Amino acid sequence: MSSSRGQLFVVSAPSGAGKSTLLTALMARHSTLRFSVSYTSRAPRAGDSEGVTYHFLSRERFDAMVAAEEFLENADVFGHGYGTRAADTDALLDGGHDVLLDIDVQGMRQVRSRARQPVTTIFILPPSRDTLEARLRGRGTDADDAIARRLATATAEMAAVPEYDYVVLNDQVSGAVEQLASIVTAARASRAAMRQASVDVARTFGVALEPAAWDRARALHERGWR
Repeated sequence: MSSSRGQLFVVSAPSGAGKSTLLTALMARHSTLRFSVSYTSRAPRAGDSEGVTYHFLSRERFDAMVAAEEFLENADVFGHGYGTRAADTDALLDGGHDVLLDIDVQGMRQVRSRARQPVTTIFILPPSRDTLEARLRGRGTDADDAIARRLATATAEMAAVPEYDYVVLNDQVSGAVEQLASIVTAARASRAAMRQASVDVARTFGVALEPAAWDRARALHERGWR
């Protein structure tokens, strides 16, 4: 196990906002980032790959994992279960990897309340509603009623934007990737500064605070000391 626990990033976006394209490019820029593969009860689609796109489960198995509290976050979306297994995420973080969670707004809220460390949250916005609808229709995978549901969900999700630490407008891919890369770099720099502060305190006052203690203190500060 690495002596330095990784950073946890949550990225949310309406369906069709181009999140997958941006995250693929981001991970190519930051080699230490790892993607936590979610679990789902939906059937695989064309192009899906087990263990890469999702871990595909039966509904019965998914519900059993929910009952056993194995998920860091989980939700039902359009009739299918989706979730992030806590043990998978912890293993990556304990190994010193920075972890990306690609989840929706309610998942972000669950992670923020349950995670063992501070979480950096990012919301990706499409340039406009018209662009979002055009992207959804361009996929050719959803009927009109499904597209209408996705657009309604997108409107509700975007109302939660103020809850996020950062917002990235995906109007131009290269620019959006640069913004994401900068956010990751800033989060890492903040963590490095906290670790240096622990060293300075130890030297000045003879108090030895482990990095984990600083993480807990920062988490309490970010949550308003509740």
